[in-house]
Amino acid sequence: MRPTPADHRPLRLLAILCAALLLGGCDRAADEPTWQETLLVFGTLVDITVHGGDEATFRRAVREVEDDLGYLHEALHAWQPGSLGRTNLLLATGGTFTAPPSVLPLVEQSRQLAEQSDHLFNPAIGQLIALWGFHGETPSTPPDEAAIAALLEQTPRMDQIVIDGIRLRATNPAVQLDLGAIAKGYAVDRALELLHDHGLVHAIVNAGGDLRASGQRGDRPWRIGIRDPRGEGMLAVVETRGNEALFTSGDYERYFEHDGVRYHHILDPRSGRPARGLTSVTVLHDDGTVADAASTALFVAGPEAWPAIAAQLGVDHVMVIDEAGAIQLTPAMAERVRFEQRQQPRIVPLP
Repeated sequence: MRPTPADHRPLRLLAILCAALLLGGCDRAADEPTWQETLLVFGTLVDITVHGGDEATFRRAVREVEDDLGYLHEALHAWQPGSLGRTNLLLATGGTFTAPPSVLPLVEQSRQLAEQSDHLFNPAIGQLIALWGFHGETPSTPPDEAAIAALLEQTPRMDQIVIDGIRLRATNPAVQLDLGAIAKGYAVDRALELLHDHGLVHAIVNAGGDLRASGQRGDRPWRIGIRDPRGEGMLAVVETRGNEALFTSGDYERYFEHDGVRYHHILDPRSGRPARGLTSVTVLHDDGTVADAASTALFVAGPEAWPAIAAQLGVDHVMVIDEAGAIQLTPAMAERVRFEQRQQPRIVPLP
């Protein structure tokens, strides 16, 4: 997983604190406690809040979540030794091998989501991400243009990974997996499932501002803040219903500036450069893994093409903000979002 660099960690912490303030504004049922704990795991701060149940059960469940996310962080890390690192070494050989059980489900789902998004979501571009320097500390300069062009000529894509049961092989040696655009959603889904296994059904798992919630807090729904990509506060609030995930991709999450230009970590596999046109994309969906991948795909799609890609991915609750600050909402999302300040968003129906 991509560790949160120190210079951007305050933004992550702000997102969690904002969410916590919103949660604190909800009335508690008189006979039900609310439990909360924050973990430093999976490369970010993970805030777990549960309404109801007893403290001993909550603490046991949190320890299981911590162990599971710690295991996933090690297994799915894109540039340190682990299951994904070994998978990438074997993919480069072109030979067939048995996939690690921690990697295979995400490869399978990533292939499907890549196809649905016209490969704008493309975890096979790990070499490109490494070239830009986002496999470590935040870089300070863009890479050489010729090096970008050389990688683009190899056109690594998820459909170049052949899956035969539990065995994998790559038809293109340039395929190198980086699951950073989907793994957090997968981890949040897993964490919530573990809480449910302990009977804790009224819960929220917030991983650095991306989250999944189920049930409600007493007699009130969970209320989630969406941050302003160019401000310090919240732009809008969403109240969750049942079991839903809210994920945002933005150009403020990890970036550097060079010669007055902002270079962020969401790369367009078509150009080999940071995607342009949008500053943030928020997706509300009943599957955190899908919401995570979709927010990236729609960000790459840009201000004109995102509605078509959203329709192909089957996500209908979307809010995007372009580089001029204009807000676009799907009709379904417009019914759910309450803006903190007066806004004039444009409603965009999906094809």
